[in-house]
Amino acid sequence: MDMNMFSLEGKVALVTGGSYGIGFALASAYAKAGATVVFNDIKQELVDKGIAAYDEIGIKAHGYVCDVTNEEMVNEMVAQIEREVGVIDILVNNAGIIKRIPMCDMTAAEFRQVIDVDLNAPFIVSKAVIPSMIKKGHGKIINICSMMSELGRETVSAYAAAKGGLKMLTKNICSEYGQYNIQCNGIGPGYIATPQTEPLRVAGNPFNDFIIAKTPAGRWGTTEDLTGPAIFLASDASNFVNGHVLYVDGGILAYIGKQPE
Repeated sequence: MDMNMFSLEGKVALVTGGSYGIGFALASAYAKAGATVVFNDIKQELVDKGIAAYDEIGIKAHGYVCDVTNEEMVNEMVAQIEREVGVIDILVNNAGIIKRIPMCDMTAAEFRQVIDVDLNAPFIVSKAVIPSMIKKGHGKIINICSMMSELGRETVSAYAAAKGGLKMLTKNICSEYGQYNIQCNGIGPGYIATPQTEPLRVAGNPFNDFIIAKTPAGRWGTTEDLTGPAIFLASDASNFVNGHVLYVDGGILAYIGKQPE
């Protein structure tokens, strides 16, 4: 087996919302695999913090301010990246939000905001990069889906609806553009230990105990657990993998749970 298939040398990778968290971890892994990293965030302050964080670990990243729900801004950003860095070979649609509100308490405006960021934005950014991928003769699009692409849960009606839609958008991009050697796949993270989830992971917290009990691996995932799958789906090793969502969840979706004692 040729291990060079996993190399991203010479590739340009755009990770939306890549200034911190899962996006930062994936972009950092791509850089270590040889890719040139490009990321965006919605504010200059966040872009500056992201660039400083990449610098700290020895990665030269290119940051852009862009609201990924704004089609005009996205088109301008993609054109600027192509001029300044190169044609985008790898797109990771990572930017997302969640609003934990019971469905009957959620306003239509709040519902639309989650759909806009978590579903409309991946459509907008993918649409912006696909024409140049077609011209180049290859491309990789990776959508950050969720276990909520498959499951429902209290208070996340908008998020689950968006991530379920993102799963189907993944399949449809595969269906329309696979003929151009473009592979579109998804990654569905389980419960991942990040600064955002730190308050939930305190020993004795009922939610922490619930997640560990529901996960056959017996632990929360780490951002590092996502990097191998992300490199695989961005590399030539996955050239015949298309329209698939790879769930990195420690086995939660395969497990019905323990019988009560």
